[in-house]
Amino acid sequence: MTASSSSDQQLRLLAVHAHPDDESSKGAATMAMYAAAGVDVMVATCTDGSRGDIQNPAMEADPHPKRDMAGARRLEMANAASVLGIQQRWLGFVDSGLPEGDPLPPLPPGCFALQPLERASAPLVRLVRSFKPHVILSYDENGGYPHPDHIMAHKVAVEAFDAAGDPDRYPGMGEPWAPSKLYYDRAFSPERFRALHFALEEAGLQSPYAERLAAWLEADAEGHTPPVPGHPTTTQVDCGDFFEARDDALRAHRTQIDPLGFFFAVSPDLQRTAWPWEDYSLIKSTVSSELPEKDLFAGIR
Repeated sequence: MTASSSSDQQLRLLAVHAHPDDESSKGAATMAMYAAAGVDVMVATCTDGSRGDIQNPAMEADPHPKRDMAGARRLEMANAASVLGIQQRWLGFVDSGLPEGDPLPPLPPGCFALQPLERASAPLVRLVRSFKPHVILSYDENGGYPHPDHIMAHKVAVEAFDAAGDPDRYPGMGEPWAPSKLYYDRAFSPERFRALHFALEEAGLQSPYAERLAAWLEADAEGHTPPVPGHPTTTQVDCGDFFEARDDALRAHRTQIDPLGFFFAVSPDLQRTAWPWEDYSLIKSTVSSELPEKDLFAGIR
């Protein structure tokens, strides 16, 4: 079975994320916009987030996350999904944590990032075959940033996209279904941060992005500039009307998001003026669409 291009069908979008809170910092306004327009939107959360640290100073005294971080983040995820108007499913893996030190310590036994690819991908293949998404969103090969769970989330998303429609692969995981399009999220694109940085400066406001931009633009001792990103933006979804929903969903992840922090440095109104889009790279497609796109379902509707 393959995805139909019928214009009267129910459209479905599946976003694959490593931890609870990732869905709210990457593509949340896009998901909220499509959900409000009647698209079935689902987030697959690979891990329980149990090894996350408390990032919000206001939550330091809260006993729940210290006693049961996974349980606290499960409640936060439910609140964020409600704000965005989306469905959400847990794939059932244990957070790998972010190793620190030199040399890096080994990852904890049994964690998501150490699973064999087929074992890690099987729950997502099953979900793709049952939910039948036309479009899958994921991270690039670097995971968006090189957290071991983000890199594994990328691997399982690509594996599920390729395998879910093949009846000879993952037997017993449901009737085959082939999604039509695979995108990588570009939430942290230099172009976006540059636009927001200059918008803040023009408004006479302090920008928190200067250091990040300088690192991107800095040449090495031989005059080499950083490489061009491997996956340029092909698709910009105009979803500025849903930036408030995105921010509210982020705040729902109270253990992980400081409401006075980096993500809220630019007001939604200023963002709508400077960069009213969320950006994606179209990586694989079984349908024809003209680039650049403004709609993740271009060629499917």
